[in-house]
Amino acid sequence: MLTKPSFRVGGVPVYGDLILSPMAGFSDLPYRSICRSLGSAMSYTEFVNVDELNKGRNGSPRARQKLCYISNERPVVFQIYGHDVERIVSVAQWLQDLGPDIIDINMGCYVKKIAERGAGAGMLRNPDMIARLMDKLTNVLDIPVSAKIRLGWDDDNRNYMDVARALHDHGASLVAVHGRTKSQAYSGRADWDAIAEIKQALSVPVVGNGDVRTVADIESIKTHTGCDAVMIGRAVIGNPWILQRRDRQEVTLSDRLDLIRKHLALNIDFYGVEKGLILFRKHVARYIEDTPAGVRKIRVPLLTCDRVSDFEDLLCSLVSETNETVGLAM
Repeated sequence: MLTKPSFRVGGVPVYGDLILSPMAGFSDLPYRSICRSLGSAMSYTEFVNVDELNKGRNGSPRARQKLCYISNERPVVFQIYGHDVERIVSVAQWLQDLGPDIIDINMGCYVKKIAERGAGAGMLRNPDMIARLMDKLTNVLDIPVSAKIRLGWDDDNRNYMDVARALHDHGASLVAVHGRTKSQAYSGRADWDAIAEIKQALSVPVVGNGDVRTVADIESIKTHTGCDAVMIGRAVIGNPWILQRRDRQEVTLSDRLDLIRKHLALNIDFYGVEKGLILFRKHVARYIEDTPAGVRKIRVPLLTCDRVSDFEDLLCSLVSETNETVGLAM
């Protein structure tokens, strides 16, 4: 266990250099708890719309549920998004009363209905507004403010240095960078050179994100960019062990089944039996996606079963099918 912080976000110490990326529908409390136990150094919530939180002091129940956390997740980062500076600042002020360690502004979401309204990656088109937002947030909050960005709107508007400087010069305590533009979404290659350029220009921690799929990629992006930490998104789904620097092929079936059961139990405890099982299906599909061909007939029943007891029976049959497949190969 690390005894010395890897870096600090303002005054908040961070122990470790791997971080579960905030992902809608995935980085909820149950999965964050698992990833934290396996090595994620910070817990970012799913991004939450400030307009949802602005519906009365308590916001909508769904929005508030996304902000639930447990103490051993710290440092906890609330990630929010919006297009109106005053509304973001107002919501951030009362959110800090809920006890997060850091508030992060999402400036990277490429989804059309969000970005084209000026939120998420839509903010990248207006560095002056970003500077104004950071000034206001840092003046009214007692906790650090950070941001997660992309490299720009599209290849003709890669203004990442203007955005990074606006953040840095106006009080951001950390900048996480996905090495693609809004228009790329997840296509093409992540530009690690751009992340390195940002890292060299800023005096606050920079977190690199994009095209990290293996343990070797972790070391490559750190060496290439000099980033303080690595944020991993899609590659963590179904393989949270990468946060332990273990590649998928190194994880035994027994380890997978143990974690599947633990994850399902956490989902049910948090969401209730029916919703917890339904929301878990997308996870189990990824947990078993590269198991032997003999288990394919179990995949559809796993993704459609609606009783926990049936789910457990299917897991037991998964073990049997895998053992049979191994036996036939010998």
